[in-house]
Amino acid sequence: MDSITVSSNIHRCWNTIGISGDRSCLELANFIHCRNCPVYSSGGHQLLERSIPNNYRQEWTQLVAQSSAGVEKKSVISADSHLIDGVNIQAALTVAIFRLQQEWLALSAQVLKETTPPKVIHSLPHRSNQILRGLVNIRGELHMCISLSHLLHLENSDRPSATISPVVYQRMVVIEKAGEVWVFAVDELYGLHKFHQHELKNAPNSLAATNQTYVKGLFQWHTCSVSYLDEELIFAALARKVLP
Repeated sequence: MDSITVSSNIHRCWNTIGISGDRSCLELANFIHCRNCPVYSSGGHQLLERSIPNNYRQEWTQLVAQSSAGVEKKSVISADSHLIDGVNIQAALTVAIFRLQQEWLALSAQVLKETTPPKVIHSLPHRSNQILRGLVNIRGELHMCISLSHLLHLENSDRPSATISPVVYQRMVVIEKAGEVWVFAVDELYGLHKFHQHELKNAPNSLAATNQTYVKGLFQWHTCSVSYLDEELIFAALARKVLP
């Protein structure tokens, strides 16, 4: 697009005898710099007040129309997308990935409160069962510790575990939703990971290791297939099976 040219009627003495020229202007002794001179100021006003060329608006209209068309072609509209600088970007899901026995699992990062090294579990007389293991002290507060493996009906296996790191540390995971706090131990904790909704696949009917009831779907991570757990169902099941 052609730029607006400076009017030839403007006397640009600052480029010839002024500060940007040979500095022979006699007024420089009074004004020190051209920007302090009324002639320079007058030239600036003329530039700002000059009329717009006839084709200027038309050229800008065409340019904006072409840019808008380019954005629309690149956009993929979906219910799980949002706009960033006018371009549709599919929203990412953030999850915490961990391993229980042979299974790699994930929970929404929104319910992840913290992780800690393994803690002593204090059993509850006449209350502890396969799911409720007892109480643990987390930062001076007692919380119920559960066995997520038993809740999900994970089967014990003698096969070597598919670890990600050569050094594996057991951890305890603290989750919270609507003021309800639960703690469970994991065999390995990877950390947070992001993936997009379209990467989530339906759980197959043949899913044997993890109870399909609690699985939203599966997604690929490194060489592993990860079961994305439904936190709503997890918390509801714990409240029903553990709390009085």
